Amino acid sequence: MNLSDFNRTDYSGLYISKEAHPAFGKKYIARFQHNKKRYVKVLGYTKKDNLTKKTAISLLQKFKTSLELDDHIEAKDITINAKTHEVKFDKTIAQLQEENSFLRSVLGEEYRTVDIDVLKDGIQKIYDAQELKDYQIELIKLQDHLEKQNQRMIILFEGRDASGKGGAIRRITRYMNNKHYRVVALGKPTETQRNQWFMQKYIEHFPTGGEIVLFDRSWYNRAMVEPIFGFCTQEEHEIFMEDIVNFEQDLVRQGMILIKLYFSVSKAEQKRRFDRRINDPLRQWKFSEVDMQAQDLWGEFSEKKYEMLKRTSSRSAPWHIVRSDNKHLARLEAMKIILNSVDYEGRNYSLNFEAREDINISVQKELLQMRKSENY
Repeated sequence: MNLSDFNRTDYSGLYISKEAHPAFGKKYIARFQHNKKRYVKVLGYTKKDNLTKKTAISLLQKFKTSLELDDHIEAKDITINAKTHEVKFDKTIAQLQEENSFLRSVLGEEYRTVDIDVLKDGIQKIYDAQELKDYQIELIKLQDHLEKQNQRMIILFEGRDASGKGGAIRRITRYMNNKHYRVVALGKPTETQRNQWFMQKYIEHFPTGGEIVLFDRSWYNRAMVEPIFGFCTQEEHEIFMEDIVNFEQDLVRQGMILIKLYFSVSKAEQKRRFDRRINDPLRQWKFSEVDMQAQDLWGEFSEKKYEMLKRTSSRSAPWHIVRSDNKHLARLEAMKIILNSVDYEGRNYSLNFEAREDINISVQKELLQMRKSENY
């Protein structure tokens, strides 16, 4: 539709074609701007539609009126939408105010003076503790079962310094009946112990019927720590490595439930934990001379760890490797391993007892990883 083919009429917005159509006559069109928009509309032909200038003007006016009506409806919709959004906005504000009031009642006004990272860490610990509780309940059931069945259990906690053994032991035993478990953490051997059979000092602490003994480091000191620091001869180390598998098999054959946990921490995470011990007055007591050498001797410890896992993991007494860079997940997986070692009564099958494969891994996978990287 080319405007040059039309002439203006004496009514604004109404145009008529210069040339008549052979059958229908001249054509009227409406062409005008409204609300910053340009409109062009065919109104009809003079003969075919019995269209006169007067009726064309009427049609033009009706078209304009319809546009104005649409604008009014649209404006009304906008008003309604604005009110709807305003109501939603008010509800959101009210909800945020309610949540804010609740959080203030829980945290107290002192939260403003606490470092935000410390606050986040504290809140996360609450969530973690809550998640562990269901499994801690199961540990009480397990303990009760062992007592009724007069069974004995030994749990070994091994790993490099700062790997999280002590924290795991505290969470595992937190709600247990302290009459039926003991935590054993032996120090340097006395002169008398040096002249005894190596295993004698550990056997003295073995459990009686219905009891659990948790060793925070165990006889596997002779596999890693002692040979590296010269606390035993190479011959004594080799005798231990040759004899310990048979010793543990005999324990299991005689009814002992033996669980061996190795907490595997990465080199970077161990350094981070050491730095924290040095700088935090509440943790400085944990730092020792041995800790100072742990990073420097990482390679030597890795060699002994590799040899220990390869030679002393047996079908009757396998090692369970627990990746412990994330302390909470390591504690959770350690609990699962312990709970899965016994078919105790009243187990809550709604809980997830399956191993998390990136935390609770096989000896073979750990050895493969160690061959690829010195990180563990």
